[in-house]
Amino acid sequence: MTTLRRLAAMAAASAATITLAVPLPRAVADPCSVPTSTPSARSAAPALPSLPILHLPIGRKPVSTASTPEAAKDTAVAPNTAARAAAAPSASAAATVGWITGPSTDSYSRFGISGADLGIMWDNGQSGAGNQVLLAFGDTFGNCSVPDQEWRKNTLFRSSDRNLADGMTIPNPVPGNVYAGSPVDAARPNFSRQVIQSLGLAGTEVTIIPTAGISVGTTQYVNFMSVSQWGSPGQWSTNFSAVAVSNDNGETWTVPVTSIRPSWFNTVPGVAFTWGDQNFQMGAYLRNGGYVYSYGTGAGRGGMPFLSRVVESSVTDKSAYEYYTPFGWLKGFPFLAMQVVWAPGSEMSVAWNDYLKKFVMLYTNTLSAVVMRTADKPEGPWSQAKTIVSSTAVPGGIYAPYIHPWSSGSDLYFTLSRWSDYSVMLMRTSLGTSST
Repeated sequence: MTTLRRLAAMAAASAATITLAVPLPRAVADPCSVPTSTPSARSAAPALPSLPILHLPIGRKPVSTASTPEAAKDTAVAPNTAARAAAAPSASAAATVGWITGPSTDSYSRFGISGADLGIMWDNGQSGAGNQVLLAFGDTFGNCSVPDQEWRKNTLFRSSDRNLADGMTIPNPVPGNVYAGSPVDAARPNFSRQVIQSLGLAGTEVTIIPTAGISVGTTQYVNFMSVSQWGSPGQWSTNFSAVAVSNDNGETWTVPVTSIRPSWFNTVPGVAFTWGDQNFQMGAYLRNGGYVYSYGTGAGRGGMPFLSRVVESSVTDKSAYEYYTPFGWLKGFPFLAMQVVWAPGSEMSVAWNDYLKKFVMLYTNTLSAVVMRTADKPEGPWSQAKTIVSSTAVPGGIYAPYIHPWSSGSDLYFTLSRWSDYSVMLMRTSLGTSST
């Protein structure tokens, strides 16, 4: 698709939300258009570019569900398991603990971040003082008064904070220090730089967004998607997904070609498409029993999660993955993978919870609400869904709940993104030991 055709398509799909040098409303997800009480964080009078900003993540916007009754919330379970599926887990309505990025924080002055989303979290696998939680962010905005708003495709934070009850502390960045708050360059010591670079494989690529992270030993792995185009709210398309690898605590990353999963035929020249790989464009990682489990969904928010796994030593080798199928675990047959939850979900996270002695899954459903399920095994059967954050409880459009790996006891902490100011918050819910 040529540049002019892409501009026309985006304008037709989201005319009310694209930034132009004419009297049209600015994109809601552009953090530079959001009023703030802290002028130092964002320019009060940002300069309007002469063309649409192609990287504005229109598709990230949650679909409005204000007219959908609460009684219609998602409670579906995997096929043929309705009789065995547990009741929804017991958990309190989640509350905001603090903010990690955005106008309510100092993320602009310390990291050059006025807005970012996701905040995917995982333990880096190190011991002692080097043990940290890494947080990967998607589209990241900076200074609103300059062209392109200092946009980056992705960024990364590090934290050693174990006292989450008062929020999540991120240390200051230090150039060359792989344990400091964020990877930065010496020329700009207070500006988080992009960490995963474009592979230059796709003809049209608007951004590269992390979707899952995990460590094996002290090696870090991030599953990411190459977005080819943003669509209407809740919709986008991808070129491929792949796995980035870091051996220096997230400071630098490489991407083995063996990890690339094209989303369709001929989307990645020289890399063959295998039917079924379109269902693993976004993911959630889980380590268990010597395997890394990878839950996959297609691009956008309409898909159901499929499941694959791979031995811990082969995370970047797509050919080594086994898929959960009606015939058991089979290697090399992604098109036979079956949905482990028979309900649409997106931007999910899965983790073992020692308090419940169960696996916990979080995602946003078709009502743009955060729901929780539990299971005794990674493949399920998964319980019915429990809503822990409704779309009306946190106004502004919520999505992407990612479990904090250091949650303990009955407290389950997770990040949550808000569309209206493109910011990430830390949330907490209290778990019960019995079903309701």
